[in-house]
Amino acid sequence: MSGGTIVVRFASDLRLSDNPALYHAVEEGASVVALFVWAPEEEADWPPGGAHRWWLHSTLQALSKDLDEAGLQLILRAGSSPSVLAEVVEATGARAVFWNTRHTPAAKGADATLRRSLEEAGTEVRSYPGYLLHDPDAIETSAGGPYRVFSPFWRKAKDQLHVGEPLPRPSFSGLTPLNDVPGSDELKSFGLTPEARDGVDWASGLREAWTPGEKGAQRALRDFVDNRLIDYVESRDRPDLNGTSRLSPYLHHGELSPRQVWHAVQDWVQNGPMRKAADGFLEEIGWREFSYHVLHHYPHTLTEPLNDKFESFPWREDEEGLRRWQQGKTGFPIVDAGMRQLWDTGWMHNRVRMIVASFLTKDLLVHWHEGARWFWDTLADGDLANNTMGWQWSAGCGADAQPYFRVFNPESQATRHDPRGDYIRAWIPELRSVPDEYIHRPWDAPEAIRDEAGLDASGGYPSPIVDHSRARKRALEAYEGLS
Repeated sequence: MSGGTIVVRFASDLRLSDNPALYHAVEEGASVVALFVWAPEEEADWPPGGAHRWWLHSTLQALSKDLDEAGLQLILRAGSSPSVLAEVVEATGARAVFWNTRHTPAAKGADATLRRSLEEAGTEVRSYPGYLLHDPDAIETSAGGPYRVFSPFWRKAKDQLHVGEPLPRPSFSGLTPLNDVPGSDELKSFGLTPEARDGVDWASGLREAWTPGEKGAQRALRDFVDNRLIDYVESRDRPDLNGTSRLSPYLHHGELSPRQVWHAVQDWVQNGPMRKAADGFLEEIGWREFSYHVLHHYPHTLTEPLNDKFESFPWREDEEGLRRWQQGKTGFPIVDAGMRQLWDTGWMHNRVRMIVASFLTKDLLVHWHEGARWFWDTLADGDLANNTMGWQWSAGCGADAQPYFRVFNPESQATRHDPRGDYIRAWIPELRSVPDEYIHRPWDAPEAIRDEAGLDASGGYPSPIVDHSRARKRALEAYEGLS
């Protein structure tokens, strides 16, 4: 059947190009209704964090403008998805509802319920893949089960993947305008924008660092491919360099599709070192796929360890240590620089994410739940599958986990990955006058240097909250107690 009115439900796909549900609705429908439903209570496993909400507000503004220019209005509604969709279908006489597949446990459950309610009412429902490159049920081990280790998963996935060309932006010129467009809530009624805390606008750093929306996503992709991809393998572990893609928030909110990223990188490849750089970067897309593969098959890992031995792990209650970690005041410069970058920009370099996670779960022995919750609230790219996998990996209790005996040494990690301390100085102004020789261990600097930097003054940069050698020994004893 073709013609009639089709409702396109936007969710984790806030773009016009390579949007399968939108593309097919425009191809088949005489009229199209663009709808976004704000229903976090029924569709989110964890309530959206502050940085996520700020980004969502900004990207919905951008999407609304893009649709406006195409001749469509984005209808915004808050409430129960079945109720909202039933009302919009009745008001428009729509024959079908199209959407793109979602993969988090709560969203999958909500979409299954929504599909049943619509189909029982006689409305056709179609869903299309687009958030991932693979079907999480399609990649299996030789024994027929899910993978728990990345390398064999990615080998199998690459053998099976056929990444088709991205769909073009639809041509909206042939659509018939609706006589009566359903009413829309105002975006501000969703309450997504942050309130100032103690008179400080905490989102100012996010606004300076990012341009949410499909246009910003496309510019970011082009900038990375044209200017930084060639050096990706050599630069990706250096937080002092602009060596990573910084595409994760755009992928998370669906302003970019993984298919668009895949083909942009493949189109750039010629030979030799370019192939190495492309493969190195696409492997990181593979980790995103693996995270969703694991979450699909082990949804309990949102709250429980994949390795059930860790159910009895002796995590410590350390409110002061957790607070100092959150504030970037641990006395370990690379840890504090990362936590301050996170708070200011809603993003942290991946190498530093591993360092700060190791510090919380191993130096402080604080439960990985606490780190996952803090990242979830402060990351603009706070992706449920990636966040869960990353924290369980760092804690040693998840898929392809970091070995328990690997406890990152913050000083040696900083020396290797931020050799001159440029990253540290960018985020810790208290240490900007400290010479390179002492930037990773400022408390070992001579008294004159400490005085000049104000390290010993009240309110100056703090001394380390733990002795790393002793903390490492304590962690190893706790981990060995599990075996």
